[in-house]
Amino acid sequence: MNRPLGRRDFLATTAAIAATALSGAPVFGDDKPKAKLKKAVKYGMVQVKGGDHLARLELAKKCGFLGVEIDSPGTGDLDALVKASKETGVVIHGVIDSVHWRDTLSHPDEKVRAKGLAALEGALKDAKTVGADTVLLVPGVVNKEVSYEQCFERSQAEVKKALPLAEKLKVKIAIEVVWNNFITKPEQLIEYVDSFKSEWVGAYFDTSNMIKYGVAPADWIRKLGKRMLKFDFKGYSKSKQWVNIGEGDEDWPEVLKALAEIGYNGWATAEVGGGGEEHLKKISAAMDKVLGLG
Repeated sequence: MNRPLGRRDFLATTAAIAATALSGAPVFGDDKPKAKLKKAVKYGMVQVKGGDHLARLELAKKCGFLGVEIDSPGTGDLDALVKASKETGVVIHGVIDSVHWRDTLSHPDEKVRAKGLAALEGALKDAKTVGADTVLLVPGVVNKEVSYEQCFERSQAEVKKALPLAEKLKVKIAIEVVWNNFITKPEQLIEYVDSFKSEWVGAYFDTSNMIKYGVAPADWIRKLGKRMLKFDFKGYSKSKQWVNIGEGDEDWPEVLKALAEIGYNGWATAEVGGGGEEHLKKISAAMDKVLGLG
């Protein structure tokens, strides 16, 4: 039987609550873990007419973004970009291998694969230059010329060649999931990432891309666990296909719950059409809403 709360008990409880509040810890059981998210956009989305790197990063910051992710090749004057990043505080958190669809690491022609490897190594070097910690890579494409097994084996062999450089530069290769017919299930991504037996290879999960294949984004996240280095997203509806952020079938409350469960602490990057200040502010507000940052 619970006894009535006496004066001494009341004072002790009040003091404990006050101490907890001052420490910043949750009060009254509001102790559900939350993922720590930093909001970013792909750099190409930040559009300023005639604007240089400084103007673009200033706009990104004004619209509420803490970081950007650049293309390599495709982003010029990296020294000026680094300088602009330091001036604005906007982080260049990642680099995207921008030729991985053209010079695929799974191509039947070894000369094409060699070009793809050179591009990956160039992206790793660019990442080191700008202070990014990942290079996003689509490892290959399955099509009429390339089977799943061939895509796995060929791309794996090429990525392995880049691992010594990745380790030297301290930049991780992040395997992204896209509509390339290669990795469509979380178990396949886990198998591929784990096959390298290297801390320099992980997963870059697109929360929207994989809805098409039937496994809920939150299930992917829980299965990937610590393999998941970063994630990006748009908006995808099974009935309408591409939609605005927050209007798709991502089930954001469950995604955020899964991110918290795996202890995710990192970047959340939008990948949609770009524009100027008004457009970017709308994207920023939509991100705040779905990510619980508002």
